[in-house]
Amino acid sequence: MSIQEVSAEELAKLFHHYEGALSEDFHGLRKEDASLSWEQVPQNERELMVAAARLTLLELGAPAEKEPVVRRYFAKPGEANWGC
Repeated sequence: MSIQEVSAEELAKLFHHYEGALSEDFHGLRKEDASLSWEQVPQNERELMVAAARLTLLELGAPAEKEPVVRRYFAKPGEANWGC
């Protein structure tokens, strides 16, 4: 299955499932809402997770940038203005 075939809700559901399953291994404690099924998660939290999943899928599906991100505080070699 490719990224384009995955729905945001499907990704959010899977993330919720695995986050709950792994939380005890990583934190030593079971998260309070880890036992909640997807349908039991409050609607506003589900919507947030689906929105985050949608943005994640959009970013993963976007073509990779050809040029590195230009940092606005650092000039390229030879372009810095030095003045007193």
